[in-house]
Amino acid sequence: MIQTTVLNPRLLELLGRVRHTNRLVIADAMFPSWPGMEEVDLSLVAGVPTVPQVLAAVLSCWTPGAVWMAEEFLAHNGELVRGEFDRALGGAVGCRVLEPHAVLKERVPGATGLIRTGEMRIYTNVVMESR
Repeated sequence: MIQTTVLNPRLLELLGRVRHTNRLVIADAMFPSWPGMEEVDLSLVAGVPTVPQVLAAVLSCWTPGAVWMAEEFLAHNGELVRGEFDRALGGAVGCRVLEPHAVLKERVPGATGLIRTGEMRIYTNVVMESR
């Protein structure tokens, strides 16, 4: 039996297919679907689960080499939310690059998959690239 903190079989299956330099998107509830991209929808109700909760779970068994977020995240989310994301990213916070939201969305096509959350806070999407 696989020993991991992640229980969702579809999420584990997706994580198992993300190879060297492949990208993975963890998105809020409003993020659009992308034609041809596998989507694992974990949303339950508004706010459940949050992007930081899913980030923490994914990063418990998967290591990014790069992490991108929208620079607008800083202007639209207070210190408590920013701290929540920093804690969820853990050691990967040093890999984070902030860039304009429009540029971040250009990184989405070609990603191995998209994980949708119930997150309702604005500009909280994360694109990660595996090592």
